[in-house]
Amino acid sequence: MLLNNISVNRMAWKLLERLLENSGFYGTAVSKAANGVSIIDAGVAVKGGFLAGKLVTEICMGGCAKARIVSRKYGDLELPSIFVYTDHPVIATLGSQYAGWQIGEEDYFAIGSGPARALALKPKDIYEEIGYRDDFEKAVVVLETDKPPPEKLIERIARDCRINPENLALILTPTASIAGATQVAGRIVETGIHKLRKIGFDPNVIKYAWGVAPIPPIHPKFAVAMARTNDAILYGGTAYYAVDYEDEEALKNILSKAPAMASKDYGKPFKEIFKEAKYDFYKIDPNLFAPAVVIINNLKTGSIMRNGEVNSRLLGESFGFCV
Repeated sequence: MLLNNISVNRMAWKLLERLLENSGFYGTAVSKAANGVSIIDAGVAVKGGFLAGKLVTEICMGGCAKARIVSRKYGDLELPSIFVYTDHPVIATLGSQYAGWQIGEEDYFAIGSGPARALALKPKDIYEEIGYRDDFEKAVVVLETDKPPPEKLIERIARDCRINPENLALILTPTASIAGATQVAGRIVETGIHKLRKIGFDPNVIKYAWGVAPIPPIHPKFAVAMARTNDAILYGGTAYYAVDYEDEEALKNILSKAPAMASKDYGKPFKEIFKEAKYDFYKIDPNLFAPAVVIINNLKTGSIMRNGEVNSRLLGESFGFCV
């Protein structure tokens, strides 16, 4: 079903054409696989950058959101940040941006996100919950990886999307790159919606949203870069949701559990949390993965409430700031 006639792949493909036609400007590189699939390198063998990261963020959100790179203060730290806003938060995030597609073949593994999920219905239960699926002959998938998938796997992605390989585009965004770090920080609204859904909140009542999170300093080692992108959201991210909700007391209860600080694992840089979990994501309290601050405006009553805090000390420690 096309909700409000929105096709995330159609709108994302229009944005993708900027990368395809202006790769030199965006610091990206475009190549074709033998089967005709377009592969856009946004930071593996090329430099990428903030502009590429901003555009990839908008592509990943299916063209249903806008992004801006801004400067923001976090305590005494002044950091580049990405600000995203949308009038279609559920489609932009759960319907497109959410990293919910496990893509693997032999020794290759990556998490797929972006509008192609709405054709492949990965995972199906989310699309049933939000009442959405896409119908378009082209697809875009974003992979947080430092190498392209094997051709056999690429063909499987195209089959899952029910399209011809020449109508598929893959965008590669390594975490240890500016474009990669930018698009991960740009998941601030999605991270909050995913957490709200996990604690029992119906995402379909969310009508508008915005979020802002710092873009962490780049580190060449993947483990450090990955930890910094997590800390950017957990300790520096703010997400706002305008909701249509009847029960004000229930909403307050949901908000009490919404920010990252509601987790028992909160309070250390992510690299330490990950180490204590013996480098197993499944041993980390899933309630940790949330914005530092969550703000909810109830459109039914006009109330606005806030929970959480920006932790500039932990941000500085994670980002390696020297006094």
